[in-house]
Amino acid sequence: MVKLSVAQRRWLLTIHLLFSAIMFGVAMVFLVLSIVAAGTEDEGILKACYASMHILAKTSVRASTIGTLVTGILLSVLTRWGLFKHYWLIAKEALTALAILLGPVGMYFWTLKAFTLTSSKGMGALQDPVFLVNREQLFIGIVLQILSLVSIFVISVFKPWGKRAKEKAV
Repeated sequence: MVKLSVAQRRWLLTIHLLFSAIMFGVAMVFLVLSIVAAGTEDEGILKACYASMHILAKTSVRASTIGTLVTGILLSVLTRWGLFKHYWLIAKEALTALAILLGPVGMYFWTLKAFTLTSSKGMGALQDPVFLVNREQLFIGIVLQILSLVSIFVISVFKPWGKRAKEKAV
């Protein structure tokens, strides 16, 4: 199996961390924009918040998620860590699956619906039950995204739970 040199591993890890930082930064921007959208009485600001979130969902969220996923897999496969050798890696993989569902999938559709409704109804969208449910789903998705990313970072640093026991042949 091909293994990375120390310099190659460090460069790949640096790229992985940059993509991860972009993912986290965009999630924080989503949080700020959703709070601003929830508290504004200005139709232009309301539309701009959801338009901005939707543009980010189509661009930065997708690119950073794909970049983080690809570099993470390469780091696991091309280093001593492996994909399933440690419980902490399996936990990160499960949280990554959640982040993928929430990020490129959830954020895209929730922001598209919010953008569409605010574009067609303006401030009247605030009286639409469909909009209100969608806004709540978006906010919950943002919070879960942030919590999953923070959990992934913490797990990466502390590496709890150790190595899985090797299965013995029968």
